[in-house]
Amino acid sequence: MRAMRIVLLLMLFSSFAFLAPRTGVQAAPMAKSSNIVEGRSETTGVSARAGNAVFPESGGIREAITDKHQKRYQEWKTEFLSTDIGRAQWEMYAHHPRIVLTITISDSNPEGAGSGKYKWNEAGELVAATITLGSHVDQGFPSSVYYPVMNALEPFESARLIGGTVLAATKLAHEFGHVMRIAGTPESLYKLQVQMVPVYNKIFLSNGHNVNDPRLVELAQKMGGNPVEIWEDREYWGEANAMMFLRDRVAKEKFHCRLFGKIKQAVEEYAKDYEERFAEIAKSQGAIYSCSWK
Repeated sequence: MRAMRIVLLLMLFSSFAFLAPRTGVQAAPMAKSSNIVEGRSETTGVSARAGNAVFPESGGIREAITDKHQKRYQEWKTEFLSTDIGRAQWEMYAHHPRIVLTITISDSNPEGAGSGKYKWNEAGELVAATITLGSHVDQGFPSSVYYPVMNALEPFESARLIGGTVLAATKLAHEFGHVMRIAGTPESLYKLQVQMVPVYNKIFLSNGHNVNDPRLVELAQKMGGNPVEIWEDREYWGEANAMMFLRDRVAKEKFHCRLFGKIKQAVEEYAKDYEERFAEIAKSQGAIYSCSWK
């Protein structure tokens, strides 16, 4: 079943000229593709807005937000910082000695979000990354297949138990998860994947979609998985961080058991191989979460 799912997804991704796994949240029912690619805020003493960028020599968070989006962005940021995990992760990058994290807003994928523009120094250390939020990131729920955490929020927003700012902050947390994951990924492996994924896809499209082709098996071993496996692993890391945010955000809400129960159901159905990743987060707050993840 899993092998067939991977074949179908590889066919879908390849048909959309899927060149390399990109981190990002799509608001559509299912992400069509994912492509990996290649900064300071007021909290670090330097403020930069779009069109007047300031790049510090040391690390920090650079908020490149236009006046048009400033008010809504501040609402999303405030929601993210309302949790212990949100504040801790923000502070980590706001005072990072090396990594410049740029946060910006785009109208091109209004209900989605993404991360990329990664850069490394000569020592192979990550020094730059960009998180791009859609201008309406507080709307739209991605599919439960790869986004079990964000998708689980939909009925609770419909019931007006949470607002759009929670959804936006959850998507921001997802992207922070991507950046942290890439920061721990060797530059050599990342660039190897960028180079080999197009090669893998070209062979896959020309061999009758046979994932057991020895050439593809060898490429997957070198890359640490086939393109879909690499991509889904990164998306589930993003979702794991989103779940940590929600763990803090809804800890005192009466519906927290129902929310985590819905996440659990989706993980068991679509991400069984990654269940432990989510289970550890659910259990990390003690007995309060035993109702949803036993």
